[in-house]
Amino acid sequence: MAYRAPFFRFLLRSTAVLAMLVALPACAGASTSWENQVREISEGQDSLTRGAAIGARLDAMNIAWRKEVFSQDDHSGSNLIADLGGRADAPLLLIGAHYDKVAAGHGATDNASGVSTVLELAAALKARPLANHRVQVVFWDLEEEGLLGSRAWVATPGREKPALYVNFDVFGWGDTLWMMSPQADAPLVTAMRTASTEHRLHFRAGAEYPPTDHLAFLKAGWPAVSFSLIGGDEIDPTLKAFSGGKPNPIPKVMRVIHSPNDTVAELDADSVPAALATLENGLRAWDLTTQ
Repeated sequence: MAYRAPFFRFLLRSTAVLAMLVALPACAGASTSWENQVREISEGQDSLTRGAAIGARLDAMNIAWRKEVFSQDDHSGSNLIADLGGRADAPLLLIGAHYDKVAAGHGATDNASGVSTVLELAAALKARPLANHRVQVVFWDLEEEGLLGSRAWVATPGREKPALYVNFDVFGWGDTLWMMSPQADAPLVTAMRTASTEHRLHFRAGAEYPPTDHLAFLKAGWPAVSFSLIGGDEIDPTLKAFSGGKPNPIPKVMRVIHSPNDTVAELDADSVPAALATLENGLRAWDLTTQ
């Protein structure tokens, strides 16, 4: 999550959608895998070693991936891309998270947690593909330098515009799935709200959200949303802090990210299984009602 100052009519028409929402998702009960991945990625103190951990996990899941080198604003980095399959003529769902970190801490919350969430979703969507969308996952480099990896991506000539980009940044603890969506009635907002109720997880959606890679897409006119998992009582103070205010008390997320405190010791995976199930079911419901 870049520490800088700031920043779909849907009805459930069919019993197939309702069944999808209550079906046991492929990534249910994946908190141990999620935690292990966060730990392995967090051991890397630079993008090279963190990227290698991501590549090793994709290899273990038998998911082919590639590295795409980019240059942006006098910096060079590498985005990591994996295609999960789907009809060649189907619209693209792009899912991503940044894997770089600032110098302080281990970047566990910011953003090995988001990367691990994308990896869990990749495993689920590889095992049981979406009906109407191709899926590609991307891990961005140099987000902390100004969203450079995602900005280079959208600026690449001939790049396919996705039907939707779904971003993950700061997914470390708490009881609330926090969603950035420019539209309160977006199809995915409704799908996620329904799925979160089913999985007994608090949910909040709105246009206000800290700056991270979704911004590169929105500024290019491409549809994008973003997700975090934190405590619900942290959201308003966090927004206040990112808008230049001084919340009291300072929320946990603001005491952890971009500091020596950003280690695996601060993570709490209690709500991760419910969050992963919510995300998978929400995306599957969205897929069935949008093409």
